[in-house]
Amino acid sequence: METLQDSSSRSTRALGLCSGGLDSMLSALVLREQGIHVEWITFETPFFSAEKARRAAEKTGIHLHVEDLTADYLEMIKAPAAGFGKNMNPCMDCHALMFKKAGEFMQARGFDFLFSGEVVGQRPMSQTTNSLRYVAKHSGFDRFILRPLSARKLPETPMEVQGLVDREKLLDLSGRSRKPQIALARQFGLTDYPSPAGGCMLTDPNFSRRLKDLFDHEVALTPNALNLLKFGRHLRLNPLHKIVVGRTQQENEQIVQHCDPQLDAVIKTNGYPGPTAVLPGGGPDAVLFLAGGICAGYTKAPADKSVSVQVSLAGQVRNITVLPILPHEARRFLIN
Repeated sequence: METLQDSSSRSTRALGLCSGGLDSMLSALVLREQGIHVEWITFETPFFSAEKARRAAEKTGIHLHVEDLTADYLEMIKAPAAGFGKNMNPCMDCHALMFKKAGEFMQARGFDFLFSGEVVGQRPMSQTTNSLRYVAKHSGFDRFILRPLSARKLPETPMEVQGLVDREKLLDLSGRSRKPQIALARQFGLTDYPSPAGGCMLTDPNFSRRLKDLFDHEVALTPNALNLLKFGRHLRLNPLHKIVVGRTQQENEQIVQHCDPQLDAVIKTNGYPGPTAVLPGGGPDAVLFLAGGICAGYTKAPADKSVSVQVSLAGQVRNITVLPILPHEARRFLIN
């Protein structure tokens, strides 16, 4: 394993964790201005994407590595050591995991240290001095982590001590005000950057309730099951079965895209435009009739007349006849 001292004979190379926000961009540009070669790494799971990071890379010309973190993330989220935030967001253990994987990438690719755009005190839970220390310690790469925007508010790192980075050219930002970052962005010519709002689905209350429902009912956390959480209405029919009902044509298509046609039942009402519903894993006739009735209830089919519903599963199509279950009656099944 390369140590910090081994890099003295070549230019310094730093690998940054990139969310795609302004702070990520500024932290990289502050280091690049010192002549340090910077690249970025970002991670994807069903809970968050790399799109903002890709746009940041295009704006700055900084090379971006995109890695899928799903398998490790699902193991972590089952029992995060620091617990969850307001919703199902394990922010501190999430950040520690990202730094751990970034550190392994750093070692494999010959970078000298890691950096991020975190600012001390900017977020009351995940960016306090104690939480930053927790993340660094639990990543296993605490000696290799630099936070350029708040470096002079934090203890000196080995990279600064050894002269890989000039501490005097790092910043001392802290707190929730964005004015210093906006002023610095103007100096670097950055005029188009996203708002600081995060893009993690785990901070969304509705998404979190749906995820908790999967945990409560011991549903396997497959990519399809997780991606389905983003779309439609979710109704828990019984401890073993739930349905996802599209609200728009686009959601109908997305729901079908994230189901397995060999395992999951796809339900549509014949003769009336309306939603597509998916019953993950299929189910017995009693459940299919209930799901079909709920699906029909979201169409303009007459409430007092039987309607035909198409059920597709494992390459076979059958039609069943149901009475529509109107939305106000189906509300008791909604996951909330």
